[in-house]
Amino acid sequence: MSTQPAGHKAIVEAARQEFSERGYGATSIRDIAQRAGVSLSALYYYYKGKQDLLVAILEDGLDAYFGACDAALAAAGDDPAEQLEALVAATVRFRTEHPVKSSIVLTEGRSLEPEHLARYKKNEARGTQQFREVVERGVAQGIFLTPYPDDARRAVIAMCNAIAEWYKTEGPVTLDELVERYVSLALTVVEYRPRAVRRAARGT
Repeated sequence: MSTQPAGHKAIVEAARQEFSERGYGATSIRDIAQRAGVSLSALYYYYKGKQDLLVAILEDGLDAYFGACDAALAAAGDDPAEQLEALVAATVRFRTEHPVKSSIVLTEGRSLEPEHLARYKKNEARGTQQFREVVERGVAQGIFLTPYPDDARRAVIAMCNAIAEWYKTEGPVTLDELVERYVSLALTVVEYRPRAVRRAARGT
C-alpha cells in the first residue's frame, strides 16, 4: 500500500497529463503545479524539477508494464507460441488500458538528460529482450519458421506499441477482440507452424 501523501500523487498525475498533452518540452513546472492545485514550493518539496518528474513517471510506467508481462509469462508455460501470445496480450492490454503511461514511455525517453538516459535505455531493452528470447526459442524449436527473427520481433513490438496512439474504448472493436487479432497477427509474422500441423503435412 502506498505511503505517498495525496499532494505527491496529484503532482505526479498532473505531470503525466501535461507531458502527454503538451509534450515535455512545452510543459513548465508552473503548468504542473497549477494542474495539481499545489504551490510551486510544494512541488519543489517533492521534486527538484520536471526532469525528476519525468524520470519518476517513466520508471513507474516501465515497472507497471514489466509487471504485467512477467505475470503473463509466468502463467504461459514453456511453449514459445503460448509465451508470445502472453506477451502480445499483455502489451495490447497495457497499451489500451494505460494509454497515457504508454504514450509517455514510448515518446519522452528522448527528453531524458544523459545521467538518466543510460538507465532508461537499460530498462527499455528489457522489454525487447523478452520478445527476442521467445522468438529465438520458437525458431530454435522449429515452430516459428520466419527466416528473419529480428525483423519479426521488431514488427510485433511496433504494432503492439502503436495501439496506444489510436485505440478508443468506445470504438467498434472490444479489447478482447483486439487481443485476439494481434495475437493472430503476431503468430503470422513469426510464421508459426505447430508441430502437429507440420507432421500432418509430411504424412507422418
